[in-house]
Amino acid sequence: MTLRLIFQHRRLLCLLCGLLPGLACADIVRGVNADNGLKSWHFTDGDIEIELIQRLPDQTRALFMNHEFSREVIEELATSCMFQMIIRNNGTSETGRPVAIDLTQWRMRHAGKVTGIQLKEPWLESWTDEQASPAAKLVVRWGMFPTRQEYLPGDYNWGLTAYGILPGSEFDLEVFWKAGETVRSGTIDNVQCAPDVDKLK
Repeated sequence: MTLRLIFQHRRLLCLLCGLLPGLACADIVRGVNADNGLKSWHFTDGDIEIELIQRLPDQTRALFMNHEFSREVIEELATSCMFQMIIRNNGTSETGRPVAIDLTQWRMRHAGKVTGIQLKEPWLESWTDEQASPAAKLVVRWGMFPTRQEYLPGDYNWGLTAYGILPGSEFDLEVFWKAGETVRSGTIDNVQCAPDVDKLK
């Protein structure tokens, strides 16, 4: 099949995606930052874009060491497979529609098990004030991605997400979102947690 035919088939598939909500038409681009070697996964389907960027455990340690967390909590956060996530609604005001996410619905496949991702609310509820001061908890509350959020066309934001598995692990992430009144889903395969460089020395 020629490249021209492939392109035409892809355009047809994407047009069908807009008409048939159950049909997946996700585009996933994997990248590597030339400066630091960190990997990224860029998922696009219709108006939604989801970007995951690896975060080294040492980066997370450095962030939380500046606040009143216990050593144990800092290490728990640092080794929980953190990513920076960016979500955008690329629709236009003329043709776009709201996009809503609820991270409680997202699922990850790792080591033969399907689980939810690590949300900030259970962490915040589990820490005593000795483990994390009220001011420190605000850093997690505002620094980690909102569990639920709606995006109008043109909206975007970013924050940290955690997956609760060890550095260097690999998992598949099934994402869910609501486009208008339609629930959509897609899968980002073979997402890799950044290695713990500090532990490899």
